[in-house]
Amino acid sequence: MTASKSEPTLAATAGAELLAALLDGMDAALCAFGADGTVTHWNREAVRILGWSREEAVGRRGLAGWAVRSADADEVQKRLMAAMGVPGRTVHDMALLRKDGGRVLVRTQSARVLGADGEPAGVYCAFSEVHTHIDLERSIALSEALFDDASWGVVLVDVDLRPTVVNAYAARALSAGQSTPLGRPLGELVADGVAELEGALRHVLSEGAPRGVSEMWVTLVGAGPGGEPRRRCWRNGFMRLASPLAKEPVPLGVGWLFHDVTEAKLAEQSADLLRFRAGQLHRAGRAAAECEDPMTAATVYADFALAGFADHVLLDLVEPGDRKRLVRAAATPEGTPGPCVPVMGGGLPLRYAPGHPALQAVDRAGSVLAGAPAPASEDWPRDRQWPPGTAHALCTALRGRGRALGAVTFLRGGSRPAFDRADAVYAETMAALMASALAAGGPATG
Repeated sequence: MTASKSEPTLAATAGAELLAALLDGMDAALCAFGADGTVTHWNREAVRILGWSREEAVGRRGLAGWAVRSADADEVQKRLMAAMGVPGRTVHDMALLRKDGGRVLVRTQSARVLGADGEPAGVYCAFSEVHTHIDLERSIALSEALFDDASWGVVLVDVDLRPTVVNAYAARALSAGQSTPLGRPLGELVADGVAELEGALRHVLSEGAPRGVSEMWVTLVGAGPGGEPRRRCWRNGFMRLASPLAKEPVPLGVGWLFHDVTEAKLAEQSADLLRFRAGQLHRAGRAAAECEDPMTAATVYADFALAGFADHVLLDLVEPGDRKRLVRAAATPEGTPGPCVPVMGGGLPLRYAPGHPALQAVDRAGSVLAGAPAPASEDWPRDRQWPPGTAHALCTALRGRGRALGAVTFLRGGSRPAFDRADAVYAETMAALMASALAAGGPATG
């Protein structure tokens, strides 16, 4: 079957229309010149930048007198047409004229156009305003700086909440290489706190970034150097990433920036704790000064010490004439929380086994820390005559007038952390005040 003579014409027309559409759809301005310097193509972005319409531009010989000042025309034309004689692209910065007479500095990329015979047949030139290039270069430089070794962690997370890019800071914070976390669920990197983190990322994807930054405590997968959980505090900022090519914003993921502020938060918490405990000591001293009974004053100190410090407190005094035997003088109730009150009808020695922490505290005239072995057992507190559920204990000696008066025991449940050295210092300060109150009530026992 013989093809119609009109088919090549139709194909050529369709090809020209396609080329025109492609040229007009470009983000950069584009013009093309024939071998004699005549403008053959002029796209929509060139019209926007310079104001000269396609009809006004196409067919003109060179740019002199309309798109370039006459004084600069020879040099500009020479630069553009020089691309015909070299392979690849040549880049130049030059000043062009707008239709309204204003000048605009542009960066051009020119390359030769080869004809069907392989010989240079013209030049095409893509150009855009220099400040646009500078903005682009700044954006690229910023991205490279962020993903190189910025002082904040930067993680790009896709819509499935999996990291796609991790910078060096973030890799160190997650204790992983820059490629290890890629494509993995966040739950494989973060243990406690992952639900809160993923919730924040989902919110950003659906609603946009929240105002300001947020702080979040997380525990990383795996233990630290000493076997302790790697609990960290991160200060986070989030940005929703949307495609600039779509008419409507299409979420591409989330830019997550974070900074490890663990040390600063721990120092802040420590300072807050010291201020609170100093206030408790001050208030306890003023309240105890109003008590006529020494035992009442001692229990007032115990009540102030309990706040935010322990679940229970036990006050054991040395039996007169035998420092190896202790008598329960006051305690908090074993069931619901309550104040420390004197034990009614006391006087019977406690059946503490040798080596009991309270006895050790009296013998050492100091503090003794004790903790239930893992897994926790109800036998451990019962064997020591402590309330059920006790997991951590701090026993501190009571001494007055140079003699042993007894021991005060602070107890915590398994849901609370173990006592540390700072806790022991606070307990010893309260114990000294309690001992002073008790010693003021009568002769010291030994």
